[in-house]
Amino acid sequence: MSQFPMKLFIRSWCGWCQEAMQWLDSHGFRYEKVDIGLHPNARDEMIQISHQPRVPTLVVEEKVLADFDIKQLETFLKQLKLWKGS
Repeated sequence: MSQFPMKLFIRSWCGWCQEAMQWLDSHGFRYEKVDIGLHPNARDEMIQISHQPRVPTLVVEEKVLADFDIKQLETFLKQLKLWKGS
């Protein structure tokens, strides 16, 4: 379970985004979901933070994981010591 604020930039039609949300939800992580298709400035914010335009993009404090799959998400969270694995 994360103690840190997380922000997940998504698009509603993105399959990888749906998988990321399901994975985070099933492992008890709390995060702010931001659909860059619904919020006009969110895409610009995401690009400024991550230096790229692809979703999903997860921001945990100052750390960024962009354009990822579940394996990359697991590795990222392990590196941040937020998840030990199953």
